[in-house]
Amino acid sequence: MKTLIRSAKIICKTSDYHGQTKDIFIENGIIQQIGDALITETDETVEGEDLHISVGWFDMRVHAKEPGYEYKESLESMEQTALTGGFTEIALLPNTNPVVQTRESVNYLKRSGEKVKFHPMAAVTMNCEGKDFTEMIDLHEAGAVAFTDGENSIQNPDIFLKSLQYLTQFDGLLINHPEDTNLTHYGQMHDGSVSTFLGMKGIPQMAEEIMLMRDMKLLQYVMETPFISRFTNKSILHFSCISSHETVNLIRMAKEKELPITCDVAAHQLCFTENNLIDFDSTFKVNPPFRTQKDVDALWEGLADGTIDVIVSDHNPQDEESKKLEFDMAEFGVIGLETVFACVNTLNKQILLEDIIEKITDNPRKILRLNNPKIEEGAKANLTVFSPTQEYIYEEKNIISKSKNSPFIGKTLKGRVIKVIA
Repeated sequence: MKTLIRSAKIICKTSDYHGQTKDIFIENGIIQQIGDALITETDETVEGEDLHISVGWFDMRVHAKEPGYEYKESLESMEQTALTGGFTEIALLPNTNPVVQTRESVNYLKRSGEKVKFHPMAAVTMNCEGKDFTEMIDLHEAGAVAFTDGENSIQNPDIFLKSLQYLTQFDGLLINHPEDTNLTHYGQMHDGSVSTFLGMKGIPQMAEEIMLMRDMKLLQYVMETPFISRFTNKSILHFSCISSHETVNLIRMAKEKELPITCDVAAHQLCFTENNLIDFDSTFKVNPPFRTQKDVDALWEGLADGTIDVIVSDHNPQDEESKKLEFDMAEFGVIGLETVFACVNTLNKQILLEDIIEKITDNPRKILRLNNPKIEEGAKANLTVFSPTQEYIYEEKNIISKSKNSPFIGKTLKGRVIKVIA
């Protein structure tokens, strides 16, 4: 297969061609030539207005529904959804049925992707229940890229501490969603004026902030232990799906003290607030919940100054039977693989395009200790071609995912994926 990408601006800070508009010729999956006005035989030519190209996008937080919940999303439909959204690689949470906690389950997921590379994350504790440890060394050797209980935050501080101590012995990464569930039982939305007005149990910001402070204090203790290896150039602890302005400030201060942490934000958290739930639309029911405009502004500022390292989809497919219910009965979660770049790009007013791309390409791979693809002659093609200026209406009939629980249906988005080559 011979493919020529014509006049595309290269967005890749690690490439010698960064910021330049070039033709790229790919044959049999290898970048053969990068130059100007290339003349060559091709099977396919990709061209259009305002074309940009980067290394293939990487989503660091996807809820795999297979095995166990294939009616919500199969691995096949998830792969097609990822391709539509511009992603060539995705990291999968372990909260399937059965949970990803054995060599066999890790190998099953690794082998499943054909056009998209699946990177399984394994459970820290058996069945993600926070009680007994999994065989983390065995899972690491099998290819698990990180360890997390995924949707379940690790509540027991002793389990959390021992996990950090254990993982530092083989340069492992612990990912935790900061939430003290003792403060969020039966919570439905952000604990604020809207939840009070609607008479709904709230999910307070302090549940996130208290857990975050606990985790950072335990990490600091581990780093001060003489016999623990120190990986000062790598993150040991990653906070996933932060949502509070105070959380952003705490992480910013911790990074200034060189604590080895990183964090991500879900793309949809940048786009909505608690006010979007005023009509009890369960499409907007997510965890962490949409918070206030002050929190949204802080998240954007965190992205702009580098406090927030990664943008994720937190793609969580839910079928109609799980979503179209009374608000307090509906499941949490939205789909997002198809809209990550477009929704962020549409609302962005303060971040350079190259920095947005870095947060969905280089940074997640670096945090997960994976090699970054290259845009150079002789390299394997792992590329996403996109236009940051093309606009379109996101319609339900065009959604690739099996589930349709998206808050962006009917909205005009700016930024379209043209082609993925991997």
